[in-house]
Amino acid sequence: MAGSGERVADTAERGVRRLPRVRGFAPWPPQGEPGEAEGPGAHGSPKKEGKALRRSVPRSAHGTLDADAGRPDAVTAVRESNAGRIPELIPLRVGRMAAGPFAFLRGSAGLMAYDLARTPVTGIATQICGDAHAGNFGLYGDARGDLVIDLNDFDETAHGPWEWDLKRLAASLVLAGRETGADEDTCRAAARDAAGAYRRTMRLLARLPALDAWNAIADEELVSHTDAHDLLGTLRRVSEKARSNTSGRFAAKSTEPVEGGGRRFVPAPPVLRDIPDTEAAAVALALEEYVGTIGEDRRPLLARHAVHDVAFRVVGTGSVGTRSYVVLLLDHRGEPLILQVKEARPSTLVPHLATAGFPVRPVAHEGRRVVLGQQRMQVVSDILLGWTTVEGRPYQVRQFRNRKGSVDPAALPADQLDDYGRMTGALLARAHSHSVDPWLISGYCGKNEELDEAVAEFAVAYADRTEADHAHLLTAIRTGRIAAETGI
Repeated sequence: MAGSGERVADTAERGVRRLPRVRGFAPWPPQGEPGEAEGPGAHGSPKKEGKALRRSVPRSAHGTLDADAGRPDAVTAVRESNAGRIPELIPLRVGRMAAGPFAFLRGSAGLMAYDLARTPVTGIATQICGDAHAGNFGLYGDARGDLVIDLNDFDETAHGPWEWDLKRLAASLVLAGRETGADEDTCRAAARDAAGAYRRTMRLLARLPALDAWNAIADEELVSHTDAHDLLGTLRRVSEKARSNTSGRFAAKSTEPVEGGGRRFVPAPPVLRDIPDTEAAAVALALEEYVGTIGEDRRPLLARHAVHDVAFRVVGTGSVGTRSYVVLLLDHRGEPLILQVKEARPSTLVPHLATAGFPVRPVAHEGRRVVLGQQRMQVVSDILLGWTTVEGRPYQVRQFRNRKGSVDPAALPADQLDDYGRMTGALLARAHSHSVDPWLISGYCGKNEELDEAVAEFAVAYADRTEADHAHLLTAIRTGRIAAETGI
């Protein structure tokens, strides 16, 4: 026993074991001065670094939106963004963007990136959505069929400035509010509240243990955390609708039985149309590459399904004109699973990141970029996310109609707009915190409302600019300068 006691004493004298620096992990001991941290186990270095950035980029500077003589006009920007799209679908895309200023914003992420690249940034980089407008948050099903709410569109995702996502969200809330007839104070408040919720949530995440912060703000706590109680009724209605938005329901409406067993899609042009056998075969064969990009544990699930048909299906406003297919799979009982195989174009942010001082990371496959960006930002992602290549073009693959549902911010009652702003601001902070130390952004944002007010000021100014861009597009359509197909 005496020998055992000596060994214990010897261990105590040794203190902290000195181990080599392990790649992929934080250094030990932690950097920063004792007593600087505000949460158990946290350290002060990232917070101090973030706070120091206020000297070079005051928080009030985020309210600025300067004119730029070289800025492309709305029609030029739309035409440039149409490059490489299917020509016959371009008028449909233009028509959807012409529906209103909020719709124009949805389809002009590249033009806004041009503008944002000329606004102040702190230099703090994280994985950003790149298109974080208020309509790109929504519900979807997890692996067990429960509903999750989060960001749900990642076509433009990139490693870039966190401010760009926050400002795009705030500006979209102002535009959405104006379309619902809300007064200017309400619209501005929604933008300010989104920034405030982002700031407060980032601070909360910074104070939590890292593992707790990663999964923080469960969906059932989201309404209380963001004081969005007026939004409860709307969320319940959207949830009820989302639960029935499945592959099975889509297949029941959009497919028909064929001789010899199985089913095939029923064309419904221009949204859903048949394609030549050679094109369908190319998409089907590309699924072999896709299977290799998902987890090995999910492959037996796909192996229990057979490919029955492929059709072309037009997608949302910003993506209209890109190539997108739906693939009908049936299991041994004839139950459907539908995959979407969607063209992945380079992020529209790429030409503008260097202007803002951010290095552009090389991309080996655009579909992989989208999938990894989504997985980095969401708490829970589609278990069948993957990527492939069809006839030399990169694609992302995901479940189609995976209990998806969304709130239309441009149809919200005025008294729910600020609730929605707070909720989406909190979700955005959680998404950003997965790829940057939340103390860094929280240290910069601080405790007061200076940043909130600046972002709201920018949002109002950018909403004005977007309305002018939209009016310019309408004039070009009326005078025949650009073709548009509306009502679809």
